[in-house]
Amino acid sequence: MNSYNQKIHIELEFWKREMLRKPSFLNRMTNNIQKKLNSYIPDKVHKTITTAMKAMVKTVLYGSTYTTSAMAPKEMSMIHRESLILQKIDNYCKTGAAEGGITGAGGFLTSMADFPILIAIKMKLLFEIAALYGFEVKDYRERLYILYIFQLAFSSKQGTTKVFMHIQDWEKQLSTLPEDPNDFDWLTFQQEYRDYIDLAKLAQLLPVVGAAVGAVANYQLIKKLGKTAMQAYRLRLIENPKLSS
Repeated sequence: MNSYNQKIHIELEFWKREMLRKPSFLNRMTNNIQKKLNSYIPDKVHKTITTAMKAMVKTVLYGSTYTTSAMAPKEMSMIHRESLILQKIDNYCKTGAAEGGITGAGGFLTSMADFPILIAIKMKLLFEIAALYGFEVKDYRERLYILYIFQLAFSSKQGTTKVFMHIQDWEKQLSTLPEDPNDFDWLTFQQEYRDYIDLAKLAQLLPVVGAAVGAVANYQLIKKLGKTAMQAYRLRLIENPKLSS
């Protein structure tokens, strides 16, 4: 095992422990504060976010909007793959920061109107990362994994642990999924998905408090999403060596 692969294994083990760690007192307190803040968000905002999430789930599972990236060749080394992935994450972070700055400067209504675009930026990044790790994103079951990664990145601590347990052995999960996406119960999934996503964290994606705050928030949240995706795909490749052979 070369030094880079050793580094990956170590980072992955720390990440797995973090995913399984029980919520701390600070986590619980933060969650209560977020719920309180959430109660102040207008119903119009709740409805907009819910509509955007429903559209995203359906588009990712059935659409072709994001499936334009070419898979990286199997012979590409892991260090090369992840170098390209880190560049992608950095580029998308900058794009999201610019988006946050522009919409933040435009005020609350502009931010709300732009919310689906911000989701699209993040989903496009996940499709790029999947392709660079060598996964066929034209398969809806791989797109379902992408949705779980998004959920993993932005759920509360309780939700994060449950999602991680679900994807920990994804290859076994794959064998239970129907080959035809039309046979998949996406409505139930969408409802569960929406329930576990922490609305307060989604609200943070709305740069309603000014251009500077919007830019920084988007940059950091996209960075978190990218890092979560890297660990999620490392998990699959390391736990199932045949995938990378």
